[in-house]
Amino acid sequence: MSRKKINTALLTILGLLLAALFLSPFYVIIINAFKTQRDFFTDVLALPHYLYLENFKQAIHDTKYFKTIGNTVFVTSGSLVLIIITASMAAWRLTRTYDRKISKAIYFMLVAGMLVPFQGIMLPFVKWIGQLGLMNKPGMWFIYMGFGASMAMFLISSFVNGIPKEIEEAAIIDGCSIWQLFWRVVFALLRPILLSVIFLDLIWIWNDYLMPSLIINQPGNQTLPLMVFQFFGGQFKKWSLALAGLLLVMAPVVVFYMFAQKWVIKGISDGAVKQ
Repeated sequence: MSRKKINTALLTILGLLLAALFLSPFYVIIINAFKTQRDFFTDVLALPHYLYLENFKQAIHDTKYFKTIGNTVFVTSGSLVLIIITASMAAWRLTRTYDRKISKAIYFMLVAGMLVPFQGIMLPFVKWIGQLGLMNKPGMWFIYMGFGASMAMFLISSFVNGIPKEIEEAAIIDGCSIWQLFWRVVFALLRPILLSVIFLDLIWIWNDYLMPSLIINQPGNQTLPLMVFQFFGGQFKKWSLALAGLLLVMAPVVVFYMFAQKWVIKGISDGAVKQ
């Protein structure tokens, strides 16, 4: 056997081992979510004897799943819209500004926001948010926009550099105004990287616990991570029920990624290369 085939075989085995390592927590969560409490304590790693759906029915009822997922969708979708609009506009305009010194200074100042840890400013930040009256769901849009636009602008700027300026110049010659140029030409070309930004921020906002725990203080406004934290804490002796609730939180993001993974990977790879 040649050295090349041996290396390929070793890399394949290593890849399979790493895949099994990363997928093992999902395996444990999924199989145990469909078990009775007795089956769970009998053998954690064994497949369930049958699909026990009562865990999901109780988890949906106890977490007020559909109301809570509505709150999460409200916060996540509004935040994503604001992040995409503000970051794409800023990234395109700063990248295409002819005064490069000023635009670079503004760009680095905005992108530097990625380096500021939320934990370091959260106490004065929450006090300031309360004084502005931005507590609870609507205020979460602007908070996530402020913390998420920096990374989004960083990714989009790299992608904009790969768009030929001749396309924009041709649109201007055809009579496009600056707004028409952005919305009808540039924004359409940004679709791959925007899908990547949407997915990355979707995972962050959808699974975020710390920010909602500080900002949301009204009953009935909880997002899924908050509700599942309360539910999980109350079910520390009923692990199969708690895992069913956890699986309900994970499912929407996993389904989204299954349909959007092609564009997510393409957007990240294209945005990483400057032309």
